[in-house]
Amino acid sequence: MTTIAERLELVRERLRRVVESAGRADAEVRLVAVSKTQPADAIRAAYAAGQRDFGENYVQELQTKAEALADLPEIRWHMLGHLQRNKARQVVRHAALVHSVDSAELASELGKRWRALPGFDPAQRLGCLIEVNIAGEAQKSGVAVAGVDRVARGIEAVPELRLAGLMCIPPFAAEPEASRPHFEALARLSAELGGPERLPELSMGMSGDYEVAVRSGSTLVRVGTAIFGQRPLAKVSSVEPA
Repeated sequence: MTTIAERLELVRERLRRVVESAGRADAEVRLVAVSKTQPADAIRAAYAAGQRDFGENYVQELQTKAEALADLPEIRWHMLGHLQRNKARQVVRHAALVHSVDSAELASELGKRWRALPGFDPAQRLGCLIEVNIAGEAQKSGVAVAGVDRVARGIEAVPELRLAGLMCIPPFAAEPEASRPHFEALARLSAELGGPERLPELSMGMSGDYEVAVRSGSTLVRVGTAIFGQRPLAKVSSVEPA
């Protein structure tokens, strides 16, 4: 049985190879370890092996783990799952980057809650990615392609926030190549709306298709089971099956 550290290194090596084959630099692509439903000890093991970015889908789980692991000074938390406005207060206490902003109203609430944090520093801004429902799936959250620029302008209008880029979750498919059209569509959308200068990050790609995502321009890949193994709890997100 392999350890978390061993699986993490395998993912890193595969990621290094695909980044190189795509003609990109290692620094252009960051690995986010999706730790939802994993125990704190599993996160500690990945942290000890050098991983620093961790993603959670549920607000309560993010809060509980962030508090339990507050002794890890370099850990960075990513909020991946659908976020309701009434949970913004808990998220801003812990997240370095929110991947799931889908409305100007949510952006406004995040800014308000960020501003209200104890010791608020106007020079520090909360990074926000716009979740795009790239395939127009009725059962998924995220803003429709036609509404992305409106949300982008909503984020840019909030001084406490930093517009960081776009995120998508393509339709589930058995073959990784089936995700390529959706990844490429998100990359085109980013280019149309200002490209890297305005939208530097593209959060796309999970355990089964992150190699395709990197070749399509991803800068943040979200990998869970390939690092941690099968989730130990029955709770499964309807938002991100990574």
